[in-house]
Amino acid sequence: MGTHIKLTASDGHEFGAYRVDPAGAPKGGIVVIQEIFGVNHHIRSVADRFAALGYVAIAPALFDRIEAGFECGYSPEEVQGAMRFVANNPPMQAWMLDVAAAREAIADVGKVAVTGFCLGGTLTYGAAVNLPGFSVAVGYYGGQIVGMADQSPKVPTMLHFGELDAHIPMSDVETIKSKQPSVDIYTYNADHGFQCDERDSFAPEAAQIAWGRTLRFIDSHM
Repeated sequence: MGTHIKLTASDGHEFGAYRVDPAGAPKGGIVVIQEIFGVNHHIRSVADRFAALGYVAIAPALFDRIEAGFECGYSPEEVQGAMRFVANNPPMQAWMLDVAAAREAIADVGKVAVTGFCLGGTLTYGAAVNLPGFSVAVGYYGGQIVGMADQSPKVPTMLHFGELDAHIPMSDVETIKSKQPSVDIYTYNADHGFQCDERDSFAPEAAQIAWGRTLRFIDSHM
């Protein structure tokens, strides 16, 4: 449905991205930020879903700064292999350059939102705090958001977390809530990765509720 394109960040780094355009006139754009599994089938399907709803969606391949074209699934072996990118990841500032380039690539369509999952959830919050040009942000189970909780987003922001997530204690979520009362934060009876229907931790009810909240929130600010 979409196409694979090349983008260039402001530091000269060239990287891939998956872009998909709606059938009719777009009502805005959205940057979809990957998990640690690359711009894989799941992330492309999320972009496709947004395009079906009228948005130009683009998913930047952030791991191209480490290994060009990497993507994988969710088997234990693949998860273990993907963890090396977390252990040796570039500074967040470098990835922010890539997210900014993705936003600029679709800025001509109007207002642009940003959303992401896991690693992408953390980077979504980072974008809401650090990058100009976005209108709204929605992050899913970003494990490092708590480390940025003293920094306030510059745009309306919504966060989703799983109450059964062993990677993100609820005490972290409470810290974020207390430090950022203007951020809309929701928790669900679900594990890490509950939004992804390709993972064992997929929680259909929680995913449906979170997706509905996400769409209403984005639509209301676009």
